[in-house]
Amino acid sequence: MPFPGGGRSSNAPAAVGNLNFQVPPAVPGAMNVLLVVLDTVRARNASLHGHANGTTPFLSSLAERATVYEQARAPAARSLDSHVSVFTGLGVEEHGVTRADRRLAPGTTVFDELRESGHATGVFTENSWLTDVDAGLRDPFETRVGPQNVPYPDAMDPTAFVVEAGQGRYVEFLRAALDSGGPRAVGRALANGAAVKVGSDYPGLLRYLPGEAGHSTPASVYVDRFLDWSAGHEEWAACLNLMDAHHPYEPAAEHDRWGGKRLRGLQDDIEDVKWEFNGGHRPWWQRRALEGLYDGAIRQVDAELERLVTELERRGELDETFLVVCSDHGEGFGEPSRVRPGARVASHSVGAHEVLLHVPLLVRYPGQEAGRRVEEVASLVGFPDAVRGALDGDGPDATPFVPDGPVVATAHGLDDAVRERAARYCEDLTPYTATSRVVYEGAGTDVRKYVTWRDEAVEIRVRDAGTSFRVTPPGARDARAADRVAGAFERVEDRGVREGGRGVEDLDEDAYQHLEDLGYV
Repeated sequence: MPFPGGGRSSNAPAAVGNLNFQVPPAVPGAMNVLLVVLDTVRARNASLHGHANGTTPFLSSLAERATVYEQARAPAARSLDSHVSVFTGLGVEEHGVTRADRRLAPGTTVFDELRESGHATGVFTENSWLTDVDAGLRDPFETRVGPQNVPYPDAMDPTAFVVEAGQGRYVEFLRAALDSGGPRAVGRALANGAAVKVGSDYPGLLRYLPGEAGHSTPASVYVDRFLDWSAGHEEWAACLNLMDAHHPYEPAAEHDRWGGKRLRGLQDDIEDVKWEFNGGHRPWWQRRALEGLYDGAIRQVDAELERLVTELERRGELDETFLVVCSDHGEGFGEPSRVRPGARVASHSVGAHEVLLHVPLLVRYPGQEAGRRVEEVASLVGFPDAVRGALDGDGPDATPFVPDGPVVATAHGLDDAVRERAARYCEDLTPYTATSRVVYEGAGTDVRKYVTWRDEAVEIRVRDAGTSFRVTPPGARDARAADRVAGAFERVEDRGVREGGRGVEDLDEDAYQHLEDLGYV
């Protein structure tokens, strides 16, 4: 088990929760570390993994001088659970941070270690779980650039101001805006403040405001902010989470190659992209049709990744950087469940389906020039060990994302906030509740997946990102699958890194609305 204690320099035991851990020396600050999370991108729709549409041409070219894990799996199908696992190296049932009213104990992530070792740390994303919600994920980062849902993302952000100073502090915000720079900067800061206020009181008016207000902020904004920030530091460690492929899918015209205006109109007409379909209020072909927009969004984020890597290379920093590109989970477009009878996959968060767990994973070590493909099943929870290994001198021959034992994943059912939302559309929520536990074994085109959910125990064979099939006959309970899952999870224990959190109730209205728009509450 990777140590979650957080880069202290002492070797004395450190108490974390109800367990004691032996603290290793802080990792040496030998290179930059960059984790790029292509939020909601599933392997099935990446041309890197054989998708027919050319969604990831840059990832494919970067693979010629990087290591690609063909059979990588996310530890969960939800952003919060998955990011906590990636940051800590712990499975979902080891850390237990699966709801907004739980938070990760301080000093338990690899970014804490990197910060203690002297790296400047920063996180750049529209994903509020990493910047606004008090879940512990934001704590390791000295610099946080969160949702920029304002007309001028490069100017002062009133949402971030409210998170720090509290609601209703209009005079303090005005003073801060007036001190934010020259007349242009002040004007844009005030416009941002007005947009947030109007958006809170009159949401329908946002579409008439200039700039990005009322829309998802594209990856380009966060890439720019990251590049500006990293240029000011000699050694840095950062997480850049890019959400272009998260619903709503809004690719720019040059990347919207498989969607178009009619699909955008359809998307705008859907009130709840997950539960309207699950509840039978819309035909499934409509959800399937939106995959064209999704592919364009993936193409857009791939282009921004190219711009990011090209600039680091131009600066001479790429060969001083340990780069990991992955996704936190995938997405569903109506694919039938292999486990839950009668259910389909409408989005993400619920279930342990292949379209939700099979994700891209590309790793480039400093100076790596030869491409490599790893066929063994792998897990994103290897990220902390991968960072420590790279800092200790490991190179492309290492496979830190391949564990000694089986790869496991956990998908919890609906929490209370989402259950209430789902109940507006679905009379029967049974297919979306209870916990799924998953065990993966194998490599290449012979990966075996064992799943338990309620009384179901199923074996599934996985060939590649687009091909899997159920081995267990319909209605049967697979004894071997049940034994494999029970055997793997009986060794899993709570690691004591969870604390009570404040939940989302303390968020300002704009931040809460952002989470609701993303389908998380």
